[in-house]
Amino acid sequence: MTQHHLGWAAALAITAAACSSSSTSPSQSQAAMSFFVTSTTSVTGNLSGLRGADVLCQTLGTAAGAGEKTWRAYLSVEHDAANGNGPTDARSRIGNGPWVNANGVTVAANVADLHARKGDAAVFVDEHGQRINGQWTGSPSPVQHDILTGSNSDGTLMRGATCADWTSDSTALFAQVGHSDGLGPNGDTSGTLSSWNSAHANQNCANTAPRGGAGRIYCFAR
Repeated sequence: MTQHHLGWAAALAITAAACSSSSTSPSQSQAAMSFFVTSTTSVTGNLSGLRGADVLCQTLGTAAGAGEKTWRAYLSVEHDAANGNGPTDARSRIGNGPWVNANGVTVAANVADLHARKGDAAVFVDEHGQRINGQWTGSPSPVQHDILTGSNSDGTLMRGATCADWTSDSTALFAQVGHSDGLGPNGDTSGTLSSWNSAHANQNCANTAPRGGAGRIYCFAR
């Protein structure tokens, strides 16, 4: 059974156990890493809320040898206890940059540059430096480039598109996703399909796979 078929909490437990038992030393690039797409996946949009998503980012960052950093999930929410139960934009959670991936490649120098760029399969990689399955040439199947964000392209909250602030697995709710590879069908790079953080809505919060997802999120070091 893969992590994709387990609940988010169970996947977290497995990931934490793997961290404590791993004897592999992180590369210098991974130690300097300040951005990644999660290798851990989720069947639904229930990530145990914003805090659960942050814990996952911190856990995976630590496992990759960058645990001295403070990791935050790139997710927008309508109600954030840390913000007086008001809304929080994903862009406000991630610090000022610059950010580099596990391969030492710069993702963006600052917040403005980050939200002006497109997705790229060679840049938006997981904490091990591995590409995310997508529409890029030679990609394995299935497509998993739909990354949960709940955000508009400028990184602000898209209301009604956050799976009830990442606590719901309802078929009646949905989430906004971005394309980590910046590609649509047949390698299309036009319009919103190139957006790394706001390409389209997923089918619903009960199943993240339809339309090309796996319940992955973006993690940034502040």
